[in-house]
Amino acid sequence: MDSVSITAARPCCNSVLVPFAIPLLCHARYRVFVPNDIKNFPVLQTTDVSIVRDGRTILDSASLTVHSTDRWVILGPNGCGKTTLLRVLALYLHPSSGKFLVQGQELGTFDIRPIRPRIAYMSASLAAEIRPVLTATQVVMSAKYGALETWWHSYTDEDRHNAIECLTRLDVAWCAERELGSLSSGEQQRVLLARALMTNPIALLLDEPTARLDLGGRENLIQLLHSFSNNNPLLPSVVVTHHVDEIPLSTTHCALMRDGKIVAAGPLRETLSSESLTACFGTTLTLEQRANGRYSAYAP
Repeated sequence: MDSVSITAARPCCNSVLVPFAIPLLCHARYRVFVPNDIKNFPVLQTTDVSIVRDGRTILDSASLTVHSTDRWVILGPNGCGKTTLLRVLALYLHPSSGKFLVQGQELGTFDIRPIRPRIAYMSASLAAEIRPVLTATQVVMSAKYGALETWWHSYTDEDRHNAIECLTRLDVAWCAERELGSLSSGEQQRVLLARALMTNPIALLLDEPTARLDLGGRENLIQLLHSFSNNNPLLPSVVVTHHVDEIPLSTTHCALMRDGKIVAAGPLRETLSSESLTACFGTTLTLEQRANGRYSAYAP
């Protein structure tokens, strides 16, 4: 697979900004063009996407556009379709109906196999699916082939170097040769986030990334996501969570879901309110923004 690159910036190990290529994916059946305005370039776009399983609609006419500078959060109660929508965006689920575009190309007109690894998907449950004896470096390298194992693939010295660089960016290079099972939940989450970066992704999708963390680990990861977004301005992200106090400061947009539908979506400050949260969760809620810019919500 070839690539066309747009020059942006990312932090290297010493946090000095250096040139970094943001690739536009290219494949034999995947037409690439360079947009005039990279900041407003729609990287992922769903239009009236639905998922039906056993006659039950679990995602209902969901429309969402993720531009290259967007930082989305998706909020909603359990079972409302948040993870289903995220897995559609990650190319793990094919819509029953509707349109899904990846960098302007419609799903069904290109081979998703070389594209899927470039849409980084991280779930809080992922650590439990990986053999605990794999080292942090092996875990990160496995992303190259979109696998959770290293048995069936070979890796080069360059792959190892890239994996350690990703660990360095997440401040966990010290555990490169440590087994995943020997690390704390917070350290494992950082390793998995480093794994998500291994393929130089076009988008970062995080499904409840703080679910396994204690209070300190949660706050550290939220701050890390905020800093990482600021240092990678052209890497869009979508974070799924239940809690408004887990919204990183760098978040620009919000989608609220209920019963498989997106009931509100748009810029964060225009979308997130006491009224919209109350409608979303089905209980009276009061939203407050703290002095540090973070949010909290409670039932009065």
